[in-house]
Amino acid sequence: MYASGPFAAALAVLGLVWITACGSSDHTPEAARAGAGGGAGSVGAGSTVAGQGNIAGSPIASPLTNPEQGPPAGNGQSRSVPAEAALVDVSAPDHVIGNGTKESCTGAEVVAAVAQGGVISFDCGPEPITIMMAATAKVFNDKPNVVLDGGGLVTLSGMGQRRILYMSTCDQAQVWTSAHCDNQDSPHLAVQNLTFIDGNAKDDAKESAGGAIFVSGGRFKVLNSRFFNNVCADRGPDVGGGALRALQQFNGLPVYVVNSTFGGAEGLGNSGSNGGALSSIGVSWMIINSVLSYNHALGNGGNPAQSGTPGGGSGGAIYNDGNTMTLTILGSLIQYNAVNAYGSAVFFVSNDHSGKIVIEDSTITHNQGGSWYPTYAQISNHDDTPISVKNSVIE
Repeated sequence: MYASGPFAAALAVLGLVWITACGSSDHTPEAARAGAGGGAGSVGAGSTVAGQGNIAGSPIASPLTNPEQGPPAGNGQSRSVPAEAALVDVSAPDHVIGNGTKESCTGAEVVAAVAQGGVISFDCGPEPITIMMAATAKVFNDKPNVVLDGGGLVTLSGMGQRRILYMSTCDQAQVWTSAHCDNQDSPHLAVQNLTFIDGNAKDDAKESAGGAIFVSGGRFKVLNSRFFNNVCADRGPDVGGGALRALQQFNGLPVYVVNSTFGGAEGLGNSGSNGGALSSIGVSWMIINSVLSYNHALGNGGNPAQSGTPGGGSGGAIYNDGNTMTLTILGSLIQYNAVNAYGSAVFFVSNDHSGKIVIEDSTITHNQGGSWYPTYAQISNHDDTPISVKNSVIE
């Protein structure tokens, strides 16, 4: 257990003690590989973790998660947010979905609005609404900015059948705007004041990662949003991101996740082979005032996959792989996530040993399973990865 500063005292009062980095890289030392996917501390496929229910990745019993019963977005912390990570002004939207009634807000309208780009808001009446997405909303790359704002009332459901939102600057079907699609500044995609439930990318023909949202290229941020019961491929090395999958952000700039919740309560967690909530290759993240809990990495055997295993199972909440990248966790809570291989909370492997981790005013606790924790329990990383920890608890 690690704790320091006034944050530790406060917890005591509360009683809370491109893609060159893929499957060919050997992310684990021999000792760690020997224990992957089995033995003491691991969580086998189909097993149950105390307080978390079955983590085998079985189909969702009902594709109609009730978000009104879920926890709020974020954890109430008030760490300051960089200007570029602030909420986008939607007072003068380019498109409004709905005309004041629930019936006027449909998945088809969401798909059409996202295709047109610009600032998008909803007018579905004064009560919360869940919109069933019969098709995935896809960003076109010739739209420089796409902002989707649900006003805190809108939930988008993949109905347990499909991913909800997709963007890829190298997908020619979405308009190829640059010969350097792997490193281009736009589109800028922002989702805010929304809930994403029951997304499923398992059978996606292009990329079976990112159950709710898949983003490759441009810039991406998530603000004041919630993610419940989203799933992606549940086996294989590197594939993952039960809720979010991010690749190829412009000039290595970070994905921002602010005041958002992934899981947050038993029965609402997201799952995938690696990174139950978030997964990426070569991407930096800045996670601020957020909650990541009850998410599951369901693969088994690590990366590269051990003989006789499908591979994966690392990063109960977060899977970070690549070279020069930074994972920054500020004012956030990461707990009750589970894995079968490495990093019950966080898996962070910088293949060229240039990456780093920054953790401030955060709690990482009660995550289960896994092995290979050279410095802090629940975080798997190379021995020489710099980890700066301030006013935080990691146990």
